[in-house]
Amino acid sequence: MAGNRLNLSIVGVRALNRENLATKKSPELFRLAVSFKNTVCCNMCVFTDGYKDDIKVMGTKELFKATLELLNNFNAAKNIHMMQSLGDTCLNEHQFVTLLGRMRLYQCLPQGYQKAIPRMLLTDTQINSVAKAYINDDNFGSLGSDLSMWKFYNLLTGSNKSSYIDSFLDRAYNATELATGIASALHGDERYSWFLS
Repeated sequence: MAGNRLNLSIVGVRALNRENLATKKSPELFRLAVSFKNTVCCNMCVFTDGYKDDIKVMGTKELFKATLELLNNFNAAKNIHMMQSLGDTCLNEHQFVTLLGRMRLYQCLPQGYQKAIPRMLLTDTQINSVAKAYINDDNFGSLGSDLSMWKFYNLLTGSNKSSYIDSFLDRAYNATELATGIASALHGDERYSWFLS
């Protein structure tokens, strides 16, 4: 993808933060993802059909079954095409700066406003990381020139590396939503247009 090698990866996280440890035996919670890992930077590209955030199982057989279902539903060709299409759309520097400002503003909006806008899970620290990488990253930075949505996507997933494991997959998936949503907004779709206005 744009000269970067991608490896298919399976990621699993046991969601201890969402379990009731006081009860005797209840279903264990897991999060699973089938994704592509960009070998240039180890960024995880997580997609809708490759992510389950609420798998409840009582044993390894049920976990194995849930994993097979996830693998069977994962459409690698569709997701590769989506990533390739991100490379066909670009943000100019003014749009990128506006987008960063809106992402920072999103955190401060009242709940009612946030609900009217597509969700954005990155923290201020991660947004700052995106800005720094735009200037300094040898692989995905684009200071002074247009930024492809593929590079923007990798700036988002790169900033996500600082997430705790319990929020990593949610934010990786949200990075996919943001990158594809912003790319659609650049082509006239209204849903993510707030981030560019």
